[in-house]
Amino acid sequence: MTGGDATGVRATSMSADLSSRHAAVEIDDRGIALVTIREAKSLNILSTPVIADLTRSVQALAQYDGVRVLILRGTGDKGLTGGADINEMASLTSASAEQFISRLRALCDAVRHFPTPVIARMPGWCLGGGLELVLACDIRIASDDAKLGMPEVKVGIPSVIHAALLPRLIGHARAAWLLLTGEIFDADESLSAGLVSRVVPLTDLDVEVARVADLLAGLGQRVLCQQKRLLREWESEPLEISIENSVAEFAHAFATGEPRKLMVAFMNREG
Repeated sequence: MTGGDATGVRATSMSADLSSRHAAVEIDDRGIALVTIREAKSLNILSTPVIADLTRSVQALAQYDGVRVLILRGTGDKGLTGGADINEMASLTSASAEQFISRLRALCDAVRHFPTPVIARMPGWCLGGGLELVLACDIRIASDDAKLGMPEVKVGIPSVIHAALLPRLIGHARAAWLLLTGEIFDADESLSAGLVSRVVPLTDLDVEVARVADLLAGLGQRVLCQQKRLLREWESEPLEISIENSVAEFAHAFATGEPRKLMVAFMNREG
């Protein structure tokens, strides 16, 4: 058995081990992992069992050194996710509501702090808690029929947890509009606001997601982990501290051996 075959076998085994009723996991031999929300109604609704399965899969993948990129998607093209399960939420008490939202927070945190880049595949609808999950991703690629929103105020609850990223991501004016009116942004508005990274025709969505995943998988894994870690730090640390800490990260990169390897390859290609 060749090394490539062994890698393929390990990836297949990992995929089977990490999959569950509501989270289908696939890992290819390039280290691209795909987590698909499944058996969660037509809009991939985030109920407690769905949240639990997704969290377990993402947390387990984070421990697997072979993963270079994670893609998050829903079943079908109606939407990545229509958000948290309103049928479940309608019967919550104050105590159970805190437990429910804490579980969703744990899922969003698992995605946001995943060591390598996370791509959200976003056709159609992405609402409420689903958009909070998407905001935790690094790259958001939407189809031209995308509809994004935070309509929680329309059902008597505030948008919380990772909705807190919105003001720094899209500015206070746009964040206030989304959160206070509950109105929906179409694909063009979402791209203009910075809610998504790129918009493509629905027919091209899988091709573009695969292209970006391939691009990231072909880069140095350690440097991508470093850059993602810095991006997370820059969201909260003062500018001067961020600049100071980045000096150490730059020096650390050379301790990994990746810069020399990749720079030599670049120079040879240029020559």
